[in-house]
Amino acid sequence: MLLLIDIGNTTISIGLSTNSKLERVFKLNTEKSKSSDEYAVTLNIMLKDITIKNVIISSVVPELNDVFREYFLNWFDVSPLFLGQGVKTGIRINSDNPKEVGSDLIANVIGATTHYSPTCLIIDLGTATTFTYVENLMLKGVIITAGMTTSKNALISKTSLLPQVELELPNKLLGTNTVDCIKSGIVYGHASMIDGMAKRIKRQLGNDSLPIILTGGHAKLLHGLIEEKMTLDERLLLKGLQEVYNRNFLLNT
Repeated sequence: MLLLIDIGNTTISIGLSTNSKLERVFKLNTEKSKSSDEYAVTLNIMLKDITIKNVIISSVVPELNDVFREYFLNWFDVSPLFLGQGVKTGIRINSDNPKEVGSDLIANVIGATTHYSPTCLIIDLGTATTFTYVENLMLKGVIITAGMTTSKNALISKTSLLPQVELELPNKLLGTNTVDCIKSGIVYGHASMIDGMAKRIKRQLGNDSLPIILTGGHAKLLHGLIEEKMTLDERLLLKGLQEVYNRNFLLNT
């Protein structure tokens, strides 16, 4: 069994893969202050009766790298591979500082170019919303903006009278109560932003038929609201990690 792990700022996704097939996905909240033993309480339940032979991790939370490395060494005698320098990806990076490019972006690019197109736009709706353009297997540029939860928390924390709300579709576009007003602004506002940015990117590139893949924690919620044509793939990053593993191990055996 191969474990595919995406350690994000808000959520940790864990995929179980057998024979290059992604079978199950677990999710848990990211808690940066937790120790290896504290994570073990939850992980040991999730991974009970599972024989783990290899682990590959994409992490944008450096504080947890040693925590997860220690956990898998102590409980499974497995040293996880972290997506980073020295790992074969098959992706070229056009960046002023390639070291700044997050492993989550790289994994998304690998997943998208493997399963969809070598030239495409990837929109990831997570703690941050990112737009990653890849052209012929070269990562050419990225746009980063605040994600939906980040935007909601910033709005609520700076306004005394606005309540906390769940990120879900409001009853109607023009709200008649505070909760629906906030939901509409965040949900429809973000969908409109994505449409607008996608149009701008395609216009600048002169490519109206540019394939777009939508992924991330809020992708399913927004997919039906977005007017631009996009392919929904909530497991894109984990698929990318699977391909990284194949390129570094299976192709060399």
